[in-house]
Amino acid sequence: MANNIIKDGAITTDSFVIVETADQFPAEGHVLISLDLWPELKAQFNPEKHSLGIKVSGDAELESFQDLLSVAAMVAIEFPVFRDGRGYSLARLVRERAGFKGELRAMGDVLRDQLFYLKRCGFTSFAVREDRSLEDALQGLTDFSVTYQADCAEPRPIYQRRP
Repeated sequence: MANNIIKDGAITTDSFVIVETADQFPAEGHVLISLDLWPELKAQFNPEKHSLGIKVSGDAELESFQDLLSVAAMVAIEFPVFRDGRGYSLARLVRERAGFKGELRAMGDVLRDQLFYLKRCGFTSFAVREDRSLEDALQGLTDFSVTYQADCAEPRPIYQRRP
């Protein structure tokens, strides 16, 4: 069964299928594979038939998956608990240091109050906790109308945005 996510500011059906074993690998489509399982499953990946998503933990080192960014359509960063902020830093590194332009997803213990800040770090999609309302979480993206500091979406601080 497909799950719904928030992507690019709207609720939509998730096109990625989480693959955890070789027998779950679809013949074609969008696949989301844990970085830990990638060595075991990469032989089944066909870039002509699959779109690759890599799932990493918030404490992963960019160098451990940076070579996959050239073939990945999506990077999903897992937040084990809402108070673990390492995924925010990793997202900024993926966007700014590695220059990744694809989908960047926050998943795991992701709550409405975090979405605005996660977006500022470069996330474009969000798989919120199953016990939370997607409609309510979507409102978290518009909690604030102005930011003072630069971020991934707006690299200029407010004083440089003035006419």
